[in-house]
Amino acid sequence: MSAVRGIALTWLGHATFKVTSADGKQLLIDPWVAGNPKCPESEKKIERLDIMLCTHGHFDHIGDAVAIAKDTKPTVVGIPELCAWMGKKGVTNTSPMNKGGSQHLGDITVTMVHADHSCGITEEDGSIVYGGEAVGFVITFENGFRLYHAGDTAVFGDMKIVGDLYRPDLALLPIGDYFVMSPKEAALAARLLGVSAVVPMHYGTFPVLTGTPEALRAESPELQVIEMQPGQTLT
Repeated sequence: MSAVRGIALTWLGHATFKVTSADGKQLLIDPWVAGNPKCPESEKKIERLDIMLCTHGHFDHIGDAVAIAKDTKPTVVGIPELCAWMGKKGVTNTSPMNKGGSQHLGDITVTMVHADHSCGITEEDGSIVYGGEAVGFVITFENGFRLYHAGDTAVFGDMKIVGDLYRPDLALLPIGDYFVMSPKEAALAARLLGVSAVVPMHYGTFPVLTGTPEALRAESPELQVIEMQPGQTLT
């Protein structure tokens, strides 16, 4: 499929994606697998990882970040406050950054962009600590392919800046409603970004997340909505 030229993109359910780059680098975005009801059992064990990207500190995005980072020793990218929290949990290989910045991880460039969402980290005792702000990522792969993972977010006008500056080839957008964008807002987000293809995410995991790919298609008939199944890989 031309929408994912040169990479292999696997949806693990909710907002968690595993990506294999053209040169074989293994990336994991928003690592929530063990408690993720949509993640297939066959995908719950991460054997090898080069880069981990964390958009924010809610449990359904970093539920397995510490355990996987300790086990596989990837470079862990997140906003400084989130990386500091992970450091206190024993993760030694963080590479913090902030919005508007880019860093080169070998031949892959990771750019941190804005997201409009809250960010509190729930500790084991139920208390909530500050986790920095929520973010999204634009990932530029070795062959020039650009993937935008929006994280959890509302639609915001500066998505046009993301599109103008980085021109993503494919956008991974939340559509579930209630905690994130609905299909109506996601359709506007795609137009602001200037993308022609979208993979919907963050829907159907819990009953309250009622948005559907069908509703996104109805809102934006011209948009290529790539509806993935958990465990499916696009190559």
